[in-house]
Amino acid sequence: MSHARLLAIMSRLESREYIVLLILRSLILAVMLLLAFVFGGLFCLFRPRHRDNVHMFAKIFSYAAPVLGIKVIVRKPTSGLKDEPCIYLANHQNNFDMFTHTAAVPKGTVSLGKKSLAWVPFFGQIYWLSGNILIDRKNRNKAFETMAQTAKKIKEKCLSIWIFPEGTRSHGKGLLPFKSGAFHTAIAAGVSMVPVLASNQGHIKLNRWNNGIVIIEMMEPIETKGLAKHQVKELSSRIHVLMSAKLTQLNLEASALMAK
Repeated sequence: MSHARLLAIMSRLESREYIVLLILRSLILAVMLLLAFVFGGLFCLFRPRHRDNVHMFAKIFSYAAPVLGIKVIVRKPTSGLKDEPCIYLANHQNNFDMFTHTAAVPKGTVSLGKKSLAWVPFFGQIYWLSGNILIDRKNRNKAFETMAQTAKKIKEKCLSIWIFPEGTRSHGKGLLPFKSGAFHTAIAAGVSMVPVLASNQGHIKLNRWNNGIVIIEMMEPIETKGLAKHQVKELSSRIHVLMSAKLTQLNLEASALMAK
C-alpha cells in the first residue's frame, strides 16, 4: 500500500472519529440542558424569580465544560469581594460563555438579557422565571426605563447584576465598544463594578477532544460612589482600557498553558 493511500485512509478514519465525537457531545449536551431546564424550571415554579435561581442554573451549566473538553480556571480578587451588590461586567464571545463564564456567577446575581429571548421556546420562559431581567435595546426609552428599574432593584433587593456591556458577541475580535446602560445603572445605584474576563474561546469546537483552557478572572471592584451622570463616558472608557489589557494578558497566559 502506498504512503499516500495510507495517509488518505487515516484521514478518513480521523474524520469519522471527529464526526462521532461531534454527535456524541451534541447528544450529551442536549440531554444535560434538557434535564437542567426541566428540573430547574420545576424548581423555579416553587420559588419564582428568587435571587439565587440564576446561580443554581449557572452552576449546572458550568458542569458541561469538562464534557466539552474545556478546563476552566476561575480567579477572584485577592482582596475578596465585599458582601454587597455590584454590577459584573463580562466580555461576551460566543455561545460557549454559557458553559465557561457561568462557573464564576455568584449567589444573589441575575443577568440582563435582550427582550427577544423571551420568545425562545421554553428557554425564554425559564430565563425570565429564574429572575433574569429583560431589556428592549431597540426602544431607547424603554431601555432607559428598564435600567432605572434595575438600579432600584439593586438597592431594594440587594441584587447584583451580570451584564455583557458589549451588547453582542465579539467572536474573537477582542473587546468591542461598550454600551452605556450598565454604567448609568451603576452610578444611579451607587454600586461598584467588577470586570470579569474570559480568555479566548475561539478555538473551542465540539469535534475536538481537548479544547484547552479558558481562564475566567474577576478583577478588583471599581467604585462609582460620588460619580455623576456626565462621568459615564469617562468611566466606561477607563474600564474598557483595563479590561482590554487584562484580556490580552489572559489570552497570552492561556495560550502558554495550552502549549505545555
